[in-house]
Amino acid sequence: MSDTIPDRLSATPGSPYYDEALLERGIGVRFKGEERNNVEEYCISEGWVRMAVGKTLDRKGRPMTIKVSGPVEVWIKGTETSLDTEA
Repeated sequence: MSDTIPDRLSATPGSPYYDEALLERGIGVRFKGEERNNVEEYCISEGWVRMAVGKTLDRKGRPMTIKVSGPVEVWIKGTETSLDTEA
């Protein structure tokens, strides 16, 4: 398996940006200099993340999210490969 980090990745199985194999390996996300563990989706080139808002769920049982813009850095856990942007 390659260590290529996608520009956009989603944790939602119905999304076209979902990649189960990569998510199982583990992805680290640093947003505005702080490592985050509640990121549901990110886009490096556009400089945004979609994060879960507390434990609130929508009517389909998925976490409620908010889209926030800023610098995003992403890496595969257990490797030195990373990709970042400054927005």
